[in-house]
Amino acid sequence: MLQRPPRQQYAAVCYRVKKKQTQVEVLVATSRDTGRWVIPKGWPMEGKKAHQVAEREAFEEVGVRGKVEKEPIGFFHYYKTLNSGLKVPVRVQVHALEVQDCLKSFPEKGSRILEWVSPEEAARRVNEPELKALLTAFATRFQQPVTSPGSKAIKPAAVKPAMKAAG
Repeated sequence: MLQRPPRQQYAAVCYRVKKKQTQVEVLVATSRDTGRWVIPKGWPMEGKKAHQVAEREAFEEVGVRGKVEKEPIGFFHYYKTLNSGLKVPVRVQVHALEVQDCLKSFPEKGSRILEWVSPEEAARRVNEPELKALLTAFATRFQQPVTSPGSKAIKPAAVKPAMKAAG
C-alpha cells in the first residue's frame, strides 16, 4: 500500500522569560476538537513564510504577539483526522516565539483553555513523542543566562596569559 508524503504544518512554541530571567514558561492550549494539549499550529498560507505562519497561528489560537525566530527549532509528526474522517500524516515545523504581548481579544478566544507552564510540564501534557522531546530540549536553551533573540550575550574580556618570569 502506498503512503502519501506527510502534509506540512507550521507551529510556534510561545514562551516568556520571568522577570528574574531564570525561569521560562511555555504557553500550551487545548485543541478545539479533542481537548488534548497542543501548541499553536496551522497549514501553510499563500504568500507567507513558515515562521510567519507560526506567528499568525500564535495570534489566532492563543492571542499572543512577539518575536518569532526564522529558523525552526525542530520538527514533529502526527496524524491529523480530517473532517472526512481520513487520517493523514503531518510533519510540523516548529519555531520559537518570544511573547511580548498577550491580547485580550483574538479569533479563537473562548474556544481553548490556555496555560503557562514550564517546558517540562508542557512536554508531559502533549501527546506526540517528538513534540515532548522538542519541548524538553527547548528547556535547555535557558539553563545559561537568558538573552532575548537577536540580542548579543556579553562576553567577558579576553584575558591574556600571564608572561613567565624571566630568569
